Amino acid sequence: MSSYYPRTKDLTRTRKSVTDSPPSSPSYTDKNYRHERLSRYDSTGESATDKPMGRTSSYTRRETRLAALNKQEQDSAAKDYKKMYTEALQENERLKSRLQDSKQELVKIRSQLEKVAQRQDRMTERSTVLETEKTEKQALDKRVTDMEEEIKVLTELKSDNQRLKDENGALIRVISKLSK
Repeated sequence: MSSYYPRTKDLTRTRKSVTDSPPSSPSYTDKNYRHERLSRYDSTGESATDKPMGRTSSYTRRETRLAALNKQEQDSAAKDYKKMYTEALQENERLKSRLQDSKQELVKIRSQLEKVAQRQDRMTERSTVLETEKTEKQALDKRVTDMEEEIKVLTELKSDNQRLKDENGALIRVISKLSK
């Protein structure tokens, strides 16, 4: 059988179309193959290809069959190209919409990132301001504490001064009584 059918592209196409057809119904190529195999041998068992007329008709039938197969493949290929084109367009549109969604999401994320960065800057500024305010408050607290200490000292000095005035007045009275 391999001597009658050299392995070529055409044979693989024929076999492919045979395997593509449903197994329940014999395909066009199965019928032709069976017919061609039977027509090669006449009733005496001699090969029809050995006869000059049989060889010519066999080649003619084969060429006709291959031409029909090629036409079928071209028709199906044209349909396949259209189908592939529409599928590619649909895929393209789907990818475009995904790209658009991704771009919108990227814009949204960038704006959120910007807001977070601004908040962090404000927080940093606030923390810097708070730190400055804290040191100022500490300085003011220290100053208030120092002033309170000074007030205490002044109050004590006033009371000491008043006491000394009272003692001076008492001493002056004692001296004046003694001098009389």
